[in-house]
Amino acid sequence: MKPTCPGKSPRFRPRRPLAAAAAAGLLAPLAMACNDPVPPEPPVVRPVRTATVQASGAQRTRTFSGVARTETSSSLSFMVAGKITRLAVDVGDRVQAGDPIGDLDPVDYELRVQAARAALRQAQAGAVNAEADLQRAWRRYENGDGARASLDAAISAVDFAGAQVESMTKGVEMAERQAAYTRLTAPGTGVIATVAAGVNEHVLPGAPVVMLTSGTAPEVGFTVSETLISRIRKGASASAVFSAVPDERFEGVVTEIGVTTTATGTTFPVTIRLHDVSVDIRSGMTADVTIAVEDDASAAALVVPARAVAADRTGHFVFVIEAAAGRSVVRRRSVAVGGGFSGADLEVLDGLSAGEVVVVAGVSRLRDGDEVRFDLIPDPALAGG
Repeated sequence: MKPTCPGKSPRFRPRRPLAAAAAAGLLAPLAMACNDPVPPEPPVVRPVRTATVQASGAQRTRTFSGVARTETSSSLSFMVAGKITRLAVDVGDRVQAGDPIGDLDPVDYELRVQAARAALRQAQAGAVNAEADLQRAWRRYENGDGARASLDAAISAVDFAGAQVESMTKGVEMAERQAAYTRLTAPGTGVIATVAAGVNEHVLPGAPVVMLTSGTAPEVGFTVSETLISRIRKGASASAVFSAVPDERFEGVVTEIGVTTTATGTTFPVTIRLHDVSVDIRSGMTADVTIAVEDDASAAALVVPARAVAADRTGHFVFVIEAAAGRSVVRRRSVAVGGGFSGADLEVLDGLSAGEVVVVAGVSRLRDGDEVRFDLIPDPALAGG
């Protein structure tokens, strides 16, 4: 039968002093058993993953968004005005040097060639006549029948006729060249990237007709802010990962650093040339470019995995591992963070010291003072994976 604690049952009514004393003696152990406290539950020790706060070296890496382009891009255009009568290429066509690109209506230019040649023949005939007049004037002067002035005039007429012949010859050459400019040909081997004009369209000299891309070493262009441009050096190592080829990383080197800002006025253009060539890379593809950037000489920055940093309405914070009475507990610490580093790392401007251990997994379940057990990740770059 289950014992009943004193005072719990309304039927328990001791009537006599002796009986009450006896009952109190018998029930005392039972009352003590009813008042024993419940044993406390053991504290929960949460498992976490941690990493050590690292000081960055002399260089760090930054990632920028860029666009692929070929080593050489040429905007091909006619050197004379006219109406396009034929386009021999389309986007994606591969051409060799001398292959036809397009033609203008040549009729007007051929007529100019004919007119220039006629003018040349007329000048040549005039030169012949002037030479004959000079011979006659010379004979008259030798026989004493002609004046010196007549001879001088004949000599001047020959010189003038010769100059006319030379001028008309140049006119024929120019007319022939302009007629030849009505045919546009490829200056070298490449691929047609864009076609900007169409048949029957009237174009002016220098107006783009097609874009020809050539070269075997692809490039990636991107822009860098004014605060970082001074830290990038020509010849620095770089790499690119293209959205179209996400599983492959292409190594390269910085080849060009702009000295003036882009159209936005706040960034500078930078170009890297890739060592590896892939048929999967085409001009215009987007890429993430990772490049080594020199640190300021003032001090090395502290780096932590981005997953170690949390934020709430009070700001950014981390949980730092501390030893307390033989246990490992976490302490919440407010921090100030800067820009991103390579991978998933962040720069810590204030609140941490190199060598401290921070939690990188399980942050959302922690409270200040919680006891934890942890596995240390020696390299913070591994925490982002």
